[in-house]
Amino acid sequence: MIEKLQSEEDCRLFLEDVRWQGKPICPHCGSINEKHYRLTTNGVFKGLYKCKDCRERFTVTVGTIFESSHIGLKKWFLAIYIFVSHKKGISSVQLSKDINVTQKTAWFMLSRIRHNFYNKIKVKFDNRTQADETYVGGKKRKGDKRKKTQGRSTLIKVPVMGLLSDGKVYTEIIPKASGWVLKTIINRLVKQGSVIVTDGWKGYSGLSKDFIHKVVDHSHGQYVKDGFHTNSIEGFWSQLKRGILGIYHLVSPKHLHAYCDEFAYRYNTRDMSDGERFELFLSGCTDRLKYKELIWNWI
Repeated sequence: MIEKLQSEEDCRLFLEDVRWQGKPICPHCGSINEKHYRLTTNGVFKGLYKCKDCRERFTVTVGTIFESSHIGLKKWFLAIYIFVSHKKGISSVQLSKDINVTQKTAWFMLSRIRHNFYNKIKVKFDNRTQADETYVGGKKRKGDKRKKTQGRSTLIKVPVMGLLSDGKVYTEIIPKASGWVLKTIINRLVKQGSVIVTDGWKGYSGLSKDFIHKVVDHSHGQYVKDGFHTNSIEGFWSQLKRGILGIYHLVSPKHLHAYCDEFAYRYNTRDMSDGERFELFLSGCTDRLKYKELIWNWI
């Protein structure tokens, strides 16, 4: 990437090719036309187009995370490539050193990238699905005399629900790991009649009414039963927690959903090469997060 994209112009042309495939798309009216007007400055074309239909001006960055950014595309591309390639992510402090920006800028860039990792489920899971929940983050509060801060009994950590089927994982922050909450998510995302594999937590009881429910009871030393297990989803939880502990150290409940989506994105694209994952991100980075939205609850 560094060899081929050595200038801002190279990055712009590459982004146009990934997003438009040779036919510029007006972000204002959606018109697709390779003959949109090309506007020049002192006789030089720098990527500014004028739509032949709605007459609005646009560039390839309009409607993307790069729109109105003071950071050049070259640094953006380096940040994205590094971020999606590192298995456990990268801290804003380290990224700021790698691409020579301030830590605050690097943090905002990473937050914008994560925002486009949003884990959308377009169709219901209809094959064998592993379901599990875990608790992420949180340290014992000062003066808290409770010794146990692991598992379902804790009131400090944030519960996260996970579903995994056909090698694809989906995560969702939940208010509590109650049976009603867990079963509501399963009914929403999993096709009735499918095989659901869970551990022995009582919150999953009753699933057999709508699904083929297979239970692997860890409390009795079971980890595989009749070929069914929850090892894959538990392996994802391990990767998520090791990444948060080793790279980010601490994640606030407000932003935890974005970090879960980050690790789910890498997990779901693990069979792609780094270049393919990079291009996939560029083709769909259209959800722009503004700084005020990011820090809204902190103002």
